[in-house]
Amino acid sequence: MPPTLQLMLDSLWPLVRAGLVFTVPLAILSFAFGLSLGFVVALARLFGPRPLALFARFYVWFIRGTPLLVQLFVIFYGLPSVGILIDAFPAALIGFTLSVGAYTSEIIRAALSSIPKGQWEAAYAIGMTQRQAMVRTVVPQAVRVAVPPLSNSFISLVKDTSLAAAITVPELFQQAQRIVATTYEPLILYVEAALLYLVLSSVLSALQARLEKRFGRYGGYMESGS
Repeated sequence: MPPTLQLMLDSLWPLVRAGLVFTVPLAILSFAFGLSLGFVVALARLFGPRPLALFARFYVWFIRGTPLLVQLFVIFYGLPSVGILIDAFPAALIGFTLSVGAYTSEIIRAALSSIPKGQWEAAYAIGMTQRQAMVRTVVPQAVRVAVPPLSNSFISLVKDTSLAAAITVPELFQQAQRIVATTYEPLILYVEAALLYLVLSSVLSALQARLEKRFGRYGGYMESGS
């Protein structure tokens, strides 16, 4: 067997294991927490009191305007200088959550704003409160609008988790760096890591297509029944 192929086979399981143990959980947890944060921030900007809305706007402006890598360095390497020590994985989780929260808040805010005011008025006309109108009428329709961009954000996040290698999280890319340090074969190992990210992104893209189709069908049922 050619040495190049043997090296790729030998390194395949360590890379896959790092992806399953660190990359995938980091992406899922960050997206779940970030999506929850983004929903709160979007509501604060749309319906919150002015001070809260301004704070939410500042948060989005700051996070979107600074590089994610710099944010991770501030959390992991910077905060210890003021006595705040955070392990690598939690630091990455915090950094990615804050980033996802800022970006998804804009997606959610746009989705909620896209629902015609007539939907609110119809909900109020049948006696719903603002909260009931939001939960029962507006959010279900906004989800249809938000699913495609949110899915794209999650796929991008999976690839962005490679930045966690810079703060010593032993995820897929960092594992590739470790193997490179012992084999001195950067081209082979980095190409292999890229291919694994490509496979993961392709699977997620296929799931995204099915999810969009499902929500599109559900939306069609809603429109035909309305």
